[in-house]
Order: sequence, then C-alpha cells, then structure tokens
Amino acid sequence: MKRLVVLGAGESGVGTAILGKKEGYEVFVSDKGTITDHYKEVLRNFEIEWEEQQHTEDKILNADMVMKSPGIPDKVDLVQKLNGKEIPVISEIEFASKYTSAKIIGITGSNGKTTTTMLTHHVLKNGDLEISMAGNIGDSFAIQVAENDTPYYVLELSSFQLDGIIDFAPHIAVLTNITPDHLDRYEYKFENYIASKFRITMNQTEGDYFIYDADDEVIVHYLEKHPIRSKLLPFSLNKKVEEGAYIENENINITIDNNKFTMPTSNLALKGNHNVKNAMAAATVAQLLKIRKTTIRESMENFHGVEHRLEDVLKINNVQYINDSKATNVNATFYALDAMKSATVWIVGGVDKGNDYTELYPLVNEKVKAIICLGVDNSKIINAFGNCIDNIVETQSMKEAVKIAYKIAERNDNVLLSPACASFDLFKNYEERGREFKEAVREL
Repeated sequence: MKRLVVLGAGESGVGTAILGKKEGYEVFVSDKGTITDHYKEVLRNFEIEWEEQQHTEDKILNADMVMKSPGIPDKVDLVQKLNGKEIPVISEIEFASKYTSAKIIGITGSNGKTTTTMLTHHVLKNGDLEISMAGNIGDSFAIQVAENDTPYYVLELSSFQLDGIIDFAPHIAVLTNITPDHLDRYEYKFENYIASKFRITMNQTEGDYFIYDADDEVIVHYLEKHPIRSKLLPFSLNKKVEEGAYIENENINITIDNNKFTMPTSNLALKGNHNVKNAMAAATVAQLLKIRKTTIRESMENFHGVEHRLEDVLKINNVQYINDSKATNVNATFYALDAMKSATVWIVGGVDKGNDYTELYPLVNEKVKAIICLGVDNSKIINAFGNCIDNIVETQSMKEAVKIAYKIAERNDNVLLSPACASFDLFKNYEERGREFKEAVREL
C-alpha cells in the first residue's frame, strides 16, 4: 500500500487526505500548528491518522508521496530532506487532478483571479454546464473530486499551488496579469515569480488554450522568449486582436474561429477597467465552451462581485466606507485607488512582501488626503509616503483605525481599506481583516 503524507491540515490538506484514503493510500496528516476542531473531527470520521504541533520525521520521510500545503515554503528543512530522498512533494491541485477526467479551466495572476474565477463559474453554470469551483476558493479541489466529481472545474490557482505541479494541465489556462508579489518566497527575484505563474501552461498541448492580458508587458515579453504549445487567445483594452478579445467603440469584441461575440462595456455589472479585463477573460472561456451569447451577456450584467474586493460597506454622514481587504499587494491597491472618484482616507499596512510603493505615488498625490497605518511595523509605509502626505497616523487595531478615519473624513469622502500587504501580523487572513473592518464601521 502506498503511503501518502499530508503536510498542513487546512482545507487543501484535509481534502487531499480524504481523497487519498478513498484511492487506497495509507494516509498520515502532520501539522506544525494546531488543527482546528472541525478538521480533527473530519479526520477522525475518516479514520485518518494525524498529529499536530510537530512533524515526526520518521513518520514523514518514509512516504511514497507528500502533499504540502501551499503555505509551507520549499526552503524549510523538512521539504529539503524530502527532496534529498527524491520523494515527490506535490500540491493538492496535482494530486486531485490525477483522479478526475474533468475539463479544467485554471485561472492565475497577481490580481483579478478571484473575480475572474467567480465570474467564469457564474457564466458557465448559467450556461447549464455541470461545473464546480475550487483551488484558492471554497471547498478544496480534492474533496470535490472525492465526494462530488463534476465534468468541469474552474480553479483559482496561486503561484504556490503551481510550484507543486508535475503533470497538471488545464484545458483552458487564464493569466490575468503579473506584477511583483510574494517576492519573499522567490528569493526576491521577479523572474522566478513570473516563471512560477507560467507553469500553468507547462503541460498544455496544441489542443489547449491560453487566455492572457496582451496589455501586460511582463506576459508579452515572457511569451516572446518562451513560446508555449497551446493556442493563444489574448485580451486587450488598447489594441485590436484577430483571435481573442478587444475593445472597440466601448464594446467588448471576441473572435474565436470566426465566431464573433459583442457586448457594450457599459452593461457590465462590475465597474472599472480591471473588471472589463476580468469580464473579457471570463467571456472568452464561455465562448470557447460554446455557451449561448445571450447567456454570456446576461451573466456579465447580473454578477455581483466578490466579498472584500472593493465592497461598499455603508455610507455614514455622506462618507462611503469601502472594504478592499483582499488587496494584499501593491497592484491590487493601485486598482482600488484608481477607482476612487473623490478624496480618500486610506487604511494601509500589514506584512510587507517586498513591496515597491512608487507606482502608487501619482494616485496617492491625486486622491489620498490621509493615510492610516494598520500594522505592527509601519516604517516602510511612513518612509514611502511621508513626503507626499502630511497626515499619517499609526494604529494597532481595526477599531482604532476606523474611529480615526471617521474623525478625518468629511462629506463626500471615501474611507478605503486597501492594505497592499498580507494580513498575518494582526489578523488570521484577509477575510478576518475585512470582517473586522465591516464590524467596526457598523459600530460607528
């Protein structure tokens, strides 16, 4: 019997353990932290052996295969030892894909991947495809393959998940954009992170498709130097493309094999240029999978967006409070500030992943009247913006940040939580950070 060891007992780890057990592996789950009561209960029900707050090496280094949580870096000792023994260390995405014959749409990118994934799922479901959504979102891919396999999946994929693939090949791959992110995990080398994102195309063949942002110079340059096998379908706001999607006279135009689709950008439910791009990507997938054009248009018109992504919370004394907690990097915050139509009190900070804030200077000068820092160490933010903003305040809790914002903001201003950083110093994750923001606003 083959031995599968799972490192990390979160959603992807527990899902993998259950699928492994179903497929006849001897399974052992090990978590260096504590396992939540819910997941302990699940593991007990499936009679899967587990440990917490330690990694017992002699129970791990005898594995035939190891699935590690995307949160565990490759450079930790244990992973190095596994590599030394040539034991395959893979991601949940790689493991689960071996046990389904579904057509997979894989979506990655530094920003926009959650919105594009949810929008793609929305339009394909409305087109009556039996489709599930997984990856970085919702229930794990592995648990869905184990318990309710469907003919189609749309997967939101992070670079960490792609680092752990060997044979995984989505039929349709989408790359929304590439901007410097998570550089702390890639030896602070942007080219390592770019190569990681492009792993989504690594096993694609001529019968597969690659949908990408042709306005993103990083992507275009990479493709020039590293040709890929799948069929290219670019989308662009600025240039006309023969195959793929472009904008003309404020209409989205998509052409695939002489089949044409058009829709006015003004009808999209989600506003802002970055959402026009997300819509073009999702509509291109739908067009490829032969969804009816009226269904595509209706789906784009009635999609309501993603929690914690430019989410309007409340208007108090004519001040709009906006939750963009999902902005965990500079580029995401760039889109958020760009979408602001009036003076903004900006709440920013958290764990910096090697951020370069210079691209925000023009927007901050134009739109931001005060900065409220929310992090354990705010020195980098203060140094970055000290010269362009007079009013910079440091806070240690969300309640305090929101109270100060309430005092500073005047009629018709915005208060925007768009941290540009990871949340791990003061919060469990960006969802908790966003929920705390919403609660603090409601308590004003």
